Amino acid sequence: MTAAFRAARAAWLDRLPDTLRSLEVRWSLTLGTPFVAIEDVSCAWVAPARLADGSCAVLKVPLPHMEGEHELEGLRFWNGDATVRVLLADDQTGAMLLERCEPGTPLRTLPEADQDVVIAGLLRRLWRSPPASHPFRPLSVLMEFWSKETLRAADQWPDAGLVREGLRLFQELPRTAPVEVLLATDLHAGNVLRAAREPWLVIDPKPFVGDPAYDATQHLFNCEARLRADPDGLICRVADLLEVDRERVRLWTFARTAAEPRDEWRSDELLAWGRPSAGGPSGSGPLDPLAAYEAAAGHGPAPRYSDLE
Repeated sequence: MTAAFRAARAAWLDRLPDTLRSLEVRWSLTLGTPFVAIEDVSCAWVAPARLADGSCAVLKVPLPHMEGEHELEGLRFWNGDATVRVLLADDQTGAMLLERCEPGTPLRTLPEADQDVVIAGLLRRLWRSPPASHPFRPLSVLMEFWSKETLRAADQWPDAGLVREGLRLFQELPRTAPVEVLLATDLHAGNVLRAAREPWLVIDPKPFVGDPAYDATQHLFNCEARLRADPDGLICRVADLLEVDRERVRLWTFARTAAEPRDEWRSDELLAWGRPSAGGPSGSGPLDPLAAYEAAAGHGPAPRYSDLE
C-alpha cells in the first residue's frame, strides 16, 4: 500500500459517515451491519440495506482506486447477465445499491474443481465487445500502472532478470491479444455468490478491455496449492474450460508471478515459484514460462534471467 493510497483511504474514511447519511435519506434506506468491519475496509464499505418498500439490497460505497474505477459502468454494461444488477447509483461518489444475492454463499465453499467450471462459465458470458463509445481502459493501462509500481521497488527485487522478463511480457501480451473483450480481471471464487435469480452471480468486477486469457489468472492464483503442485495441469484445465489459448494463460500466469507489484519482494515465495525450471516441454514437467513464451509468441529463444542481469 503506497503512501498516496493510504492518504486517499484516510480521506475517504473521513467522508464516509456523511456519505452514508446522505444516501440513507436520498434512497430511503435502512442500513444493516457492514459485511466487513470499517477498520478492515480496504476498497469498499458494503452493508445490507432495506428499501422503503421492504425489499432487500446491498449498499456498496467504493474507495476510489485505479483498478476499480469503472466497476459501476461495467455492471451497467453487463446489466445482470452473470453479474448482480445495479438498482440505484450515485455517479459522484460511485455508490451503488445492488441486487442482494440470497443466500449469498460464496463459491469458494465448493471444491476447487467445481469452482473451475463455474468460473469458466461466468467468464465466457462476461466476455463481450463493448460499444465504440465505451469508457473502459485497455488492459495495457493496468499493465503500465503495475510496471511503474514494480519498477519503484527495483532495489528489493531478489531476481532482477526474472522480474524484467515479467515486465517485458506486460508490454508484449496486450499487444498480441488475438481478440479483445471486456474483462472482469479479478474474478475468483470469493467474488461469486449463490443467488436466487441465477445459481451464481459475479460481484466486484474490475473492468478492462483486453485478452481473455488474462482473465484466467486470478482464479489460478486463488487455487495456490493446486497451482504449485501441478501448474501445467491446472493451467491447461482452466484454459480448456475457458476455450482460450493455453500458452497465453501460461505467459500471463508467469508475468504476474514475476512482476506484479507486491508489498514484500525479498521473502516472496510466489516469485521463487515463478523461476524458470529445468522441466521438459509442456505437460512433461514443471512449468517453464520462458519456453512457453518462445512457443506462443513465435520468438527465438527468450533471454534467460541470467542474460538480463
